[in-house]
Amino acid sequence: MLAAVINHPHWFWLTLGGLLLIAEMLGTSGYLLWSGLAALAVGIIRWLLPFSWGTQGVLFALLTLLAAFLWYRWLALRQKQPGMLLNQRGMQMTGIHLTLDEALVNGLGHVRVGDSSWRVQADSDLPAGTRVVVICVEGVTLRIRPLAAENPGR
Repeated sequence: MLAAVINHPHWFWLTLGGLLLIAEMLGTSGYLLWSGLAALAVGIIRWLLPFSWGTQGVLFALLTLLAAFLWYRWLALRQKQPGMLLNQRGMQMTGIHLTLDEALVNGLGHVRVGDSSWRVQADSDLPAGTRVVVICVEGVTLRIRPLAAENPGR
């Protein structure tokens, strides 16, 4: 058995890569994916080009690190996209501009956002039709301020 592995090291790497990918499918943590792909790549490269076991090990380590680094970079770029606040509805609301459908009484009222109604609170009463911006979310209440107060030059 050991002689077969020594004579055909590409089978070792292909088998290791397959086992790592199977373990990844069972665990779904993401840690073994890049090592499995690196092992498969080393197996294919070794099948085409002869080099020593030491070089194969170094190539495996470098490919694993490279794949993990590229995945990290891709995730970092992806997380900067605006749609990454999927389950953070309050964070999505901050900064949006709204028009009041009804006047605020004692600084309190409601506004429609999409298909839902939100409680709003301002520092003063505002008439219906006022353009406002959401400055923060406190629980289920949107804190708002008139757009004129935010852009005094306009």
